[in-house]
Amino acid sequence: MTISELQSEIIKLKKEKDICILAHSYQAREILEVADFTGDSYKLAVDACKVKNKNIIMSGVRFMAETCKILSPEKHVYIPNPHAGCQMADQMDKELISEVKKSYPDYTVVAYINTTADLKTICDVCVTSSSAVEICKKIENDKILFIPDCNLGAFVAKEIPEKEFKLLNGGCPIHACVSADDVKKAKELYPEAELLVHPECKPEVAELADYVGSTSGIMNYAIKSDKKEFIIGTEISIAEHLQYMCPDKDFHYLTLKLICPNMKATTLVDLYNCIKGTAGEEIILEDSVIKDAKKCIDEMIRLG
Repeated sequence: MTISELQSEIIKLKKEKDICILAHSYQAREILEVADFTGDSYKLAVDACKVKNKNIIMSGVRFMAETCKILSPEKHVYIPNPHAGCQMADQMDKELISEVKKSYPDYTVVAYINTTADLKTICDVCVTSSSAVEICKKIENDKILFIPDCNLGAFVAKEIPEKEFKLLNGGCPIHACVSADDVKKAKELYPEAELLVHPECKPEVAELADYVGSTSGIMNYAIKSDKKEFIIGTEISIAEHLQYMCPDKDFHYLTLKLICPNMKATTLVDLYNCIKGTAGEEIILEDSVIKDAKKCIDEMIRLG
């Protein structure tokens, strides 16, 4: 089948089978075109709560599908490609952080949403890249253990100098591979372009940016800006999507190293086979995990 034929079949089958398709912004264009909702991981989990469909397919990575299941435990949640994980989410587990907490008993544990459901069960509050600063400001405790991304944590700590942050050596290896030298090269190639980067990048990169923000923040900034040229410092799919959305503007990759293999793992065929029921995996979480993991997400909603 051609791409358009596959897309037509997916649209037909999802209606027949009462399926809502969620697609993260890093997914391929042909997947976004058949999704009911697109955006960042937390937005999609909230979208899943609002729909009446009993079946949800999360086209993204595993922790995102887990978050959907936590917030919509009564629904069937599927991931099209079971191998689509997250290198950052897999870096730290419940056992490791339980030990770390013993050394910092008076610290509030703030977990980036890019963590497993199991790890969230022992954390105090969850954050997204767009809400991390606001939520950490509102936390009454002045001592914060921020996991797992040390670069996002450093960005938040810089914005809230009055609080004490403990950061661990973790984070997104894709964003962390970008250097100040990469920025220099990109700016030499595109001297008129504004640099927009994700806070998962190293501080040395964020300090050189015209704007630092979440995936949705970067996209909104570029769409609304009067500027006509941008260097995009996050997963390269975002520059591609922005080119479709703003054909009168120019978007450049900060570096070709910004490719997430886990996000690229899911194909349109995977999505099609998942809808047919011949592939994919249903996300199954124990009731106790859902209950305990939801506490830190509820706290995020309360503070956010």
